[in-house]
Amino acid sequence: MPPSAMRAVKDIMFGSIAGMVSKVFEHPFDLTKVRLQSQVLDTTARFNGPIDCLVKTWENEGVRGLYRGLPAPIVAAMLENASLFVSYSELQNVIRQINSQPLSHELSLPQLALAGAGAGAITSFLLQVTHACTPVELVKCKMQVQMIAPKPLSVSIPESTAAATLDSSLGPILRPLPGPIAVLMSVIRTEGLRGLWLGQTGTLIRECGGGAAWFATKEFVGTTLIKRRGSELTRKDIVPWESALSGACAGGVFNFSMFPADSIKSTMQTEEDLRPRGSNAPKPTFLGTAKAMYRAQGVKGLYAGCGITVARAIPSSAIIFLIYDGLSSRFG
Repeated sequence: MPPSAMRAVKDIMFGSIAGMVSKVFEHPFDLTKVRLQSQVLDTTARFNGPIDCLVKTWENEGVRGLYRGLPAPIVAAMLENASLFVSYSELQNVIRQINSQPLSHELSLPQLALAGAGAGAITSFLLQVTHACTPVELVKCKMQVQMIAPKPLSVSIPESTAAATLDSSLGPILRPLPGPIAVLMSVIRTEGLRGLWLGQTGTLIRECGGGAAWFATKEFVGTTLIKRRGSELTRKDIVPWESALSGACAGGVFNFSMFPADSIKSTMQTEEDLRPRGSNAPKPTFLGTAKAMYRAQGVKGLYAGCGITVARAIPSSAIIFLIYDGLSSRFG
């Protein structure tokens, strides 16, 4: 196998493993983020903050509730991280070829940011085509608000799967809780295939801008730490704690900078479940939802749930780069 192909295979494998591990760690915090984002347009908030949301979820739904909607995101995280890392690596080589530079040449920070943005855009497109990004995000978000929705989703499910559910005004009630396949088929049945890509604009903005911020921050912090040990050292000489620290910084910058787009996306994807307007009502748009959220709570509304998102992104991103850089160093 050619060296370039072997490198790509390794990027895919290492990225997949890193994505899977980090997703298991961060999912309860992601669930909290989605629920906080989804209540921005509510007249009365269901939760007073991230801690209140976590506590109420634990008390009323248990461990299973904290991990509701997990299987689909694990698959998506593996595909997403594999695509990000292999695209990032290949785009760096493209930039070197365009500038007639050897493959060993270290790119500048703006060039790395450009490669990161391109990797994010490619990943968003590929996952959209393979039904693994926005549809998974849509199903995940709908499942994460099932337990607080004012009415059950319109899907058929055996009564034996009914579970005690917390309604914001009625207290504990029995409600059938559809799984990911049932939610997916419900969306297709009511909205068609096009409905699976509700919120794609927000996903594209998040992935493209986030890819630039994520990789550029990691490379900047990582290089700074490496150079402190010796000016002759390169990015390949990074040690585990430097990978973790630079990855943690990258996760914080990525999520904070791209959070409004993600918040708008989550609100769009849970609108029909939490605030149903009828089948004849116009579908939410990215710009329209952004304006509504800003009118409702200002900038604060666009950053609802940001604190816990950044808090979980810091260790999660540290785990991703710690695993990826570690595997690359050991088997690369």
